[in-house]
Amino acid sequence: MDDFLRSVVLGFLQGMTEFLPISSSAHLAIFPKFFGWGDPGAAYTAVVQIGTEVAVVLYFWRDIWRIATGWLRGWTSPEARRELEWRMGWFVIIGSVPIVVVGLVFEDLIESEFRNLWVIGTMLIVLGIVLGIAERIGKKSRPIDQLNWGHAVLLGAAQAAAVIPGVSRSGATISMGLALGYERAAATRYAFLLAIPAVVGAGVYKLKDIPGGANAYGVAPTIVGTVISFVVGLAVIHWLLQYVSKHSYTPFVIYRIALGSLTLILVGSGVITASVAIG
Repeated sequence: MDDFLRSVVLGFLQGMTEFLPISSSAHLAIFPKFFGWGDPGAAYTAVVQIGTEVAVVLYFWRDIWRIATGWLRGWTSPEARRELEWRMGWFVIIGSVPIVVVGLVFEDLIESEFRNLWVIGTMLIVLGIVLGIAERIGKKSRPIDQLNWGHAVLLGAAQAAAVIPGVSRSGATISMGLALGYERAAATRYAFLLAIPAVVGAGVYKLKDIPGGANAYGVAPTIVGTVISFVVGLAVIHWLLQYVSKHSYTPFVIYRIALGSLTLILVGSGVITASVAIG
C-alpha cells in the first residue's frame, strides 16, 4: 500500500512540474528524499512522464493533427510544402534528434552519476539564472510562424540539455525560445510540442525496466502514478498557457534558485544524502 501512496504523490508531483520550467525529474529525485522514501528509479520517472505527454497530445491534438497531415501532404504537394505545417513537422523531427542521440550516448550516466543531488541542485540554480537572463533580454516579439531551421536546431539542442535532471525540458527550450526573441506563449507552446517525441519515446523505451530493479514501485503503482500525472498535467497546461500570456517567468526563476539552494544546503549539512539510490 505504501508504494501506491508514494506513486500517487509522485504522480501528482510529476503532473504539477512537467510543464512548468522547474524540472519534474529534479522534483521526483528531491522530494522522496525529504520524505525518506528513496528514489523511485529512472524507469519510473520515464514512464510516469508518459501520462503528462498524453495530456499534451490531448490538449494540442488539433495542432498535432494539422502539423502531421500538412507534413504528409507535403511529400506529394508542392503547395503544401509552402505551408507552415510542412516546416513545423520537420522542425519537430530535427529538434528531437539531439536529445535522442545524447540520451542514448549518456544513458548510463543519466541513470547513475547525473541522478545526484549535487548535480540536480546545481542545475536548478544554473538554469534558473539562464531562464531569468532569457526573460530579461528576450524581445518576446516573434510569433511561432517565424520559426526557421537554425532556430529549430538551437531549440532541439537546448532540449537535449534536459537529460541532466534539474535542467527541465520545458525550461531549457523556453529559455532558448525567449533568448531568440519568441513570444512567451509561442516559446511555451513549441516546447510542449517538441517534447512529445522525446518523452514518449523515452517512456516506451523504459517500459521494459518497470517490472525489474530499475523501478522501485512495480507495475500497478506506476500505472496509478501515470494516470494521476495525466489528469494533473492537463490542468497545468491550460493554466500555464493562460499565465504566460500576461505574466513573466520570474516566479519560476526564484523558485528554481530557492529549491536548488535548499537542496545543496541540506546535502552539504548532511541532512539528506547526495546519492539517489532506488529504495
